[in-house]
Amino acid sequence: MNVFDTLKERGFIEQASDEPLIRELLERERITCYIGFDPTAMSLHIGSLVPIMALAHMQRAGHRVIALVGGGTGLIGDPSGKSELRRVLTREDIEANAESIKLQLSRYLDFSDGEALLLNNADWLSGLNYIEFLRDVGRHFSVNRMLAAESYRMRLETGLTFIEFNYMLLQSYDFSYLSHHYDCVLQMGGNDQWGNIVAGIDLTRRLSGKQVFGLTFPLITTSQGGKMGKTERGTLWIDGALTPPYEYYQYWVNTDDADLERFLALFTLLPMEEIDAVKNLAHSELNMAKSVLAFEATKITHGEEASLAAWKAAASAFHAKPVDEKLFPSSGIPRAAVVEDTSAIPAIIVKQDMLEKGIPAFELFAETGLCSSRGEARRLISHG
Repeated sequence: MNVFDTLKERGFIEQASDEPLIRELLERERITCYIGFDPTAMSLHIGSLVPIMALAHMQRAGHRVIALVGGGTGLIGDPSGKSELRRVLTREDIEANAESIKLQLSRYLDFSDGEALLLNNADWLSGLNYIEFLRDVGRHFSVNRMLAAESYRMRLETGLTFIEFNYMLLQSYDFSYLSHHYDCVLQMGGNDQWGNIVAGIDLTRRLSGKQVFGLTFPLITTSQGGKMGKTERGTLWIDGALTPPYEYYQYWVNTDDADLERFLALFTLLPMEEIDAVKNLAHSELNMAKSVLAFEATKITHGEEASLAAWKAAASAFHAKPVDEKLFPSSGIPRAAVVEDTSAIPAIIVKQDMLEKGIPAFELFAETGLCSSRGEARRLISHG
C-alpha cells in the first residue's frame, strides 16, 4: 500500500498542500521527509507520538526520514498553540535536552546506514548573520500574511513578542536548508504548524525554485475532550525514568471505549484488518483489546521485556483473563494464563512495627510519592 494511503487510513492526515501530487510522489519514488521536535524538556511526551509514528510508517515504506531536533529554534520558542511566551532556556539546557531526545527517537526509528537522520538545526541557524538573513530571507515574508496565521493570531490578544515573530522565518529556512542539502521534499507536523509549513514551502520555491510539500496531523484529544497524555499525576513522558513503563502501560489500558479503535490505528503497528474488528467487540473482549493496545504501545516505547513485565503485573493485580487467541493474531501479547508477578508495580517497603503502631494518612501519602510533601498531603486531606 502507498504510505500516503496507510497514513490516511490510520487517521494521521489532517491537511496536505497537494494531496494528489504527494500521493503520486510517494508512489513513484523514494523521498526524504522531515519532522521537527522541540527540545524544551529532557523527554518527549506522548503528544509527540503521532509525528513519531508517522516517521516510523514512512521509514517502513522505504522512504528516508529526518528527525530534526530544534536546538536553534528552541532558543526562540514556537508560539504555536501557546497563550503566553515560553520560558526561555539556556543554550546548555537546549543541548542537553536535544541529546536526550535523540536517544529516545532511536527506539522508534532505525538510524543505521543513513536510513534515518538525526539533525540539529542549531548547526546552521546559530551561525547565521542577522543582516544577511533579513536581506536574503526576511524580504520574502509579508507581515500581513504572517499575522493572519493561526499561531500568531492567537497570541495577538495576549501579546506577541518580536523574538517569537521570527520563529516562522527560522522554521521556513529549515525546510529550505534541508531541501537544498538533503533533497528533502516533504515536511510533516501537527496541524498547529500548518502556517509555518506553508511559509516554508513558499520560501523554498522563492529561493531555489524547487517544489516541496507539506502534510499535517490532527491534534489528538480524547473522546472526553482531554489532552493526550495529561493525567492526574501530570504529563506522560516517553522516558522510562520520568514515567515508569508500568504507569505508561496503565495509561493505555485505561483508554475509553470510544478511543480504542482510533488509538490502536495511531499508536500501534497492528494490521488495520485486525483493528477494524474492534467495532464488533463488547464487554470483556473490549478489555482484552485495551490490554493489546497497552502491550503494543509500551513495547514500541520501552521494549518487549518492559512491556511483558507491565502486562504480567497488571494481569496479576487485576485478575485479567488472557487475550483470546482469535483477537489480534499479529500482536505479541502473551496468550497463556497469567503468571503471578507484580514486580513491575511501583512499591515501597514499610516495616511491620510501623504498621502495628499505625501510620498517619498524610505521612503515608508523602512516603509513597502520591503527594510531594507531608504539608501538601495535609492540605489535600483537610480540603476533603
